[in-house]
Amino acid sequence: MVARTGDQYRAGLVDSREVWLGNARIDVSTHPAFQGSISGMAAYFDYQHKYADDCLMMDPETGQQHNVSLMRPRSAEDIGRRHRAFDRLARYSNGMLGRTPDYVNVVLAGHASRKDIYDRSGDPVYFERLEAYWRLVQEQDLALTHTIVHAAIDKSVGELQGINEELTLRVVDRTEQGLVVRGAKMLATLGPIADELYVYPATPIQKGFEEYALSFAIPVASPGVVAVCRDHYGVDMEVVDRPFSSRFDEQDAVIIFDDVLVPWERVFIDGDLGVYNAINAATATGNTQQQTAIRATVKLEFAYDLCTQMARVTGTEAKPDTAAMLGEIYSYLRIARAVVSDAENRASDWGGGAFFCHDDISSLRTVLPVWMARVNDIIKSMGSHNLLATPTASAFEDPRLGPLLHKYLPGANGIAPEERARIFRTAWDFAGSALGSRIELYERFYLGSVARARALDHRKAQAKGETGALAAMFAEAGIAPVPAPAEELDDLAASNA
Repeated sequence: MVARTGDQYRAGLVDSREVWLGNARIDVSTHPAFQGSISGMAAYFDYQHKYADDCLMMDPETGQQHNVSLMRPRSAEDIGRRHRAFDRLARYSNGMLGRTPDYVNVVLAGHASRKDIYDRSGDPVYFERLEAYWRLVQEQDLALTHTIVHAAIDKSVGELQGINEELTLRVVDRTEQGLVVRGAKMLATLGPIADELYVYPATPIQKGFEEYALSFAIPVASPGVVAVCRDHYGVDMEVVDRPFSSRFDEQDAVIIFDDVLVPWERVFIDGDLGVYNAINAATATGNTQQQTAIRATVKLEFAYDLCTQMARVTGTEAKPDTAAMLGEIYSYLRIARAVVSDAENRASDWGGGAFFCHDDISSLRTVLPVWMARVNDIIKSMGSHNLLATPTASAFEDPRLGPLLHKYLPGANGIAPEERARIFRTAWDFAGSALGSRIELYERFYLGSVARARALDHRKAQAKGETGALAAMFAEAGIAPVPAPAEELDDLAASNA
């Protein structure tokens, strides 16, 4: 089976997975709260067939059709092919879904592209298992999510110290069948309604903590895997009234591994710090962030148009303060597009034949969280009370209420009352609803904190030798460099000898 349909995705959710919502264990395939989310994800699988020319490709080795996100990129042509697919898939939700299956597909394909990293282990079996799993995901078109952040509850000590040592996922036993793992991981977006969990490295681990250095993949329905959901923000309403909350609550869950057996054929890293600490840096920016940056660009494009329509329906588009806010969002969009384009144009072989975008694409990770929060602020500032004066679409059809709404809630510039309500209801769902607020928090910490991303960029810059401008200025002016204190003492000692 390749390139599944929505119905096939739904069928895959009928299993024994242990999912908790509040104090109740639920069956996600039938629970009323999850039906909008499942319908939204099922439609994503149908969408890849609707736009098959963009989203699907024939595997050159098997001749089978699969999602482009599972391609191992080897050339500039592949980078362009992926861009088209990522852009199309992001447009399904206008960038509001951050964990569509193409995201973790890209991660997995990136890891499977770097055999050279796995060769450092000296044991070929780990990469052979990973490559076999990558092929399985292709063949079955599985919906993957990840759960990769350590359960570091106590921030006063290191991530794997103090009480955190007992909380985070680790190996507790090895058997003939596989590893037994225990602990928790944060935070599996899509986890309750995904097919499988892919656990892989996020941040480096120090020597002495090898039992935490793991990478593996297992079905969500594996015995001992417990998904603890947050409150569900999906709503049972018409798409026209709540276009995002009715379909796109991905759910987020803490995943607890209660002595879970991971079969050996699903273990890709087992305590090898060399591979564990290298694979993320060797793939995350140039590979994964092509998908994440394109999704963000599509979302900014939608936000700009949404705000422009808000301005038109209130007759404020020409006002200087409104035009400035619209121009601000458009500037974010243009910068994001330019960074993506430049990084793709400067793509290269990162090692082992893996052809990824230039690392400069990671600069977007340091600013997009700020921009996304600012976009929501602009929507609320522009929308003001209008965001709350929004009848449902069906209200306009009521014989008593409809005529009143047409009289008292029209849009400016001859825009129909129904269109005005639709615009502002969409804006509220984007930025102000329970789901909109959750998505803003998600964007604020997307791929980690902004501070960590900026610090990492600084360290990478220094490692590349991004320095010397200050010294060059004085050298050009004919001013000798100031000797270091130790050098001065050596010179003084030499002169007194």
